[in-house]
Amino acid sequence: MTEAMVVVLVLAVLVIVVVAKTAVVVPQQSAFVVERLGKYRATLSAGFHMLLPFVDAIRYRHSLKETAVDIPEQICITRDNVQVHVDGVLYLKVLNPERASYGAADYLFAITQLAQTTLRSEVGKIDLDRTFEERTHINTQVVNELDKASEPWGIKVLRYEIKNISPPKDVLAAMEKQMRAEREKRAVILTSEGERDAAINTAEGQKQQVIKASEARKQQQINEAEGAAAAILAIASATSEGIRRVAESIQVGGGYEAVQLRVAEQYITKFGELANASDTTMIVPAGVADVAGMIATAMNVISRREPPAGSAPAPASPPPPPEPRPSPFTRP
Repeated sequence: MTEAMVVVLVLAVLVIVVVAKTAVVVPQQSAFVVERLGKYRATLSAGFHMLLPFVDAIRYRHSLKETAVDIPEQICITRDNVQVHVDGVLYLKVLNPERASYGAADYLFAITQLAQTTLRSEVGKIDLDRTFEERTHINTQVVNELDKASEPWGIKVLRYEIKNISPPKDVLAAMEKQMRAEREKRAVILTSEGERDAAINTAEGQKQQVIKASEARKQQQINEAEGAAAAILAIASATSEGIRRVAESIQVGGGYEAVQLRVAEQYITKFGELANASDTTMIVPAGVADVAGMIATAMNVISRREPPAGSAPAPASPPPPPEPRPSPFTRP
């Protein structure tokens, strides 16, 4: 190889190095921190940039994307002195590349350590039974504390999530027994409440049934009383009307004789029915067969009233009854 070829090769390598030091292409969602002679000069955003070779140098390269940082598992002690193993994941983003470059030597390590200490502090404020239900509160408190500390570093902490909370095995067994006892207690309470409600509903139903039955009997008695009263009034009214018409008929000509005939017919009919009963034993007075005497006695009541003017005068007095004779219907 001749000297000319060596010189050309050296010049080619030098050109390549100069171009590499001069032309810089920054990817999207990235930021490069440039120093000039060891001093911060500028932050290069996405695109093509030209640098002074051997004067400007890219010192730090940052990704502006959201980054997930795994927080290692650690032992935390709760307020009731129970050790639990807790791990999580932290989401952050670089907002100021300059501060991220010069604010902390290693911001990821610093934020990881700060997340662990903050988590231990927050878990120590609550009891073991509440650690599972207070996960959202713990996450919020950790984010607030980390965001305050990472602001000078140009880092924005977006959120923190607890992945696992692992109590010791004996504590887990005790918790399972406690939860089983709580469930059994709730089951017994619910069963007793159901029986109580059923008894109350049954008693209420019986009460309503008794009330409805008494109201029905009351209404029935009222209806029967009203019906009986209406029947009594109807019978009384009919009886009064019949008596009134009989009285009017007596005052008409021939009415008195018709009443006598009617009394005689009723007397003979009823006495005959009584005498024909085979299983009846009668003790009657001797003059019971004297129909004329009985009619005279019945008509004596009617004849006490003065007949109206123009009507036929009633006889002054009934004929004297004949001497009593033995009755052919009298049984020994």
